[in-house]
Amino acid sequence: MAAVDAPGSVPAPSPAEEPSYKPRYIDIGINLADPIFRGQYHSTQRHPDDLSAVISRAKEVGCQKLIITGSDFPSSRHALEIAKEYPGVVYTTAGIHPCSSSIFSTTHAHVDINGHSIPCDADPSQPISEDHVPDAHKTASIISELRHFIEEARSNNITAPSPLVAFGEIGLDYDRLHYCSRRVQLHSFATQLDLAVSLQPQLPLFLHSRAAHSDFVSLLKAKFGPRLERLERGAVVHSFTGTVEEMRELADLGLYVGTNGCSFKTLDNCAVVREIPLDRIMLETDGPWCEVRPSHEGWKYLIEPPAPKTASAADTAAPNANSAGSIEDVPAPAKARKSKQQSKKPQKKESEVPERFITVKKEKWVEGAMVKGRNEPCMIERVGKIVAGIKGVTVEEVCEAAWRNTTKVFPIDG
Repeated sequence: MAAVDAPGSVPAPSPAEEPSYKPRYIDIGINLADPIFRGQYHSTQRHPDDLSAVISRAKEVGCQKLIITGSDFPSSRHALEIAKEYPGVVYTTAGIHPCSSSIFSTTHAHVDINGHSIPCDADPSQPISEDHVPDAHKTASIISELRHFIEEARSNNITAPSPLVAFGEIGLDYDRLHYCSRRVQLHSFATQLDLAVSLQPQLPLFLHSRAAHSDFVSLLKAKFGPRLERLERGAVVHSFTGTVEEMRELADLGLYVGTNGCSFKTLDNCAVVREIPLDRIMLETDGPWCEVRPSHEGWKYLIEPPAPKTASAADTAAPNANSAGSIEDVPAPAKARKSKQQSKKPQKKESEVPERFITVKKEKWVEGAMVKGRNEPCMIERVGKIVAGIKGVTVEEVCEAAWRNTTKVFPIDG
């Protein structure tokens, strides 16, 4: 006898009806203050402002929260303005990036990047002379202005939490000494850490370390104690590309590790990602930079295995020698000629990784399209999938771990 559901009960869904997991992401590092998201490339307007579409695409893939990176005064101010336009979705940081730290020096030989954020790739250009030294007067002025900006941003939101959720991006970058000398970078990082310690309450730190691990950790310990015990809200070292040993030291100190396309370039990079504990990982795009490219070792984790072909009735039916137009009726020269005609027009190679959104060159921009070479927060789904593939776990495990870690460190309404 068939079972009868109790009155008012809802039948349990069959396995086929079970809702599948819908990923949720927080992009902890996205440079939305970069003019490129307003259609400006090197001070030239190439297409209309499409920032709102960029944020919409992010939401469409499940990226529910975005933290804009502040890397200098202009970008920090612009980021705060954007965050206020998208309350509860967009948040921001404030700080002076190591590559923007030449403002602390006596010469202030700042490299003009036309308002754009700093590209993620290393540059072999001639490094700035170590003769450039920190300027005490400039330092006092910068730190005072930065303190005022942070305090004002935190106090002006009476009815809702402030969108300013972290101090940064600050740190050291010895791969790009053509932007700022090592000596001035160390000074910039140390003085900003002093400011971070003095803030009440402290803000979480959004940190940068590239080819500078020893100095980076030493300064953190000098300011926050040997176990970083005076670091009240935690910190993330974003866009991590260091070694397994460096990652483990950071994790042992209680720091979190941010992963993006730059974390998947090589076999060694992927080996590091495999070892990051899930309770220490965060996800980011660092757009418009650090996109995942086909040349990256991690790209293979985006490729779906081909679906097995099933033979249809038409495929298995015996050829009808008498049917009109059958291949047997076409003379060999005609078949060759027909094949040659069909192959004249070059066929565009289909991407081995499905594209969710149409992508065009900036010169051929159309509304709703992504711009080729401009990484966006919607691409965070690729970051999550690659991390899952490298670690041999599900996308759900990666997404939920990263969500927990991020909302634990940053004051975001999760």
